[in-house]
Amino acid sequence: MSRVGNAPITIPSGVEVSISRATVSVKGSKGSLEQDLKGGITVREDEGTLVVERSDESGESRALHGLTRSLVQNMITGVTEGFVKELQIQGVGYRATVKGSNALELALGYSHPVNITAPEGIEFDVPVQTQIFVKGIDKQLVGQVAADIRKWRKPEPYKGKGIRYAGERVIRKAGKAAK
Repeated sequence: MSRVGNAPITIPSGVEVSISRATVSVKGSKGSLEQDLKGGITVREDEGTLVVERSDESGESRALHGLTRSLVQNMITGVTEGFVKELQIQGVGYRATVKGSNALELALGYSHPVNITAPEGIEFDVPVQTQIFVKGIDKQLVGQVAADIRKWRKPEPYKGKGIRYAGERVIRKAGKAAK
């Protein structure tokens, strides 16, 4: 029995939820999101809450029960509050700047600047040259864009230079020891 899947989802004020046969659409102050339902999972509205149910006890529907509930909860959180991932840049000469409304330019020690264009629904904020905020309403897309930025220069274990998530701990190595 899924404990996550059985928990009801409260619908905050200002959020509209429409449920069709195979999709759930959520509309709020920050935008709208849509999710397809799979594997015998159904969602019903019950007095200001959403209840995720599975039709049978097959392995697939049991596996998707909690996942679907989490995805719908993340949609509601996204359209009301939004999601933010913070990245930090460490290294001499490494910096980030915002170019235009949806582009990011990174200087990461390469012979050329790295330009990243934000997909639709994502915006970048660079309050300091060594700090990047990736903001959006889709949790998966925010995490994927942050991972793609980090992929350009992962933190290396000897000096710790690179792009890391805020609060990420990089295990350092000693390097060569002199005799």
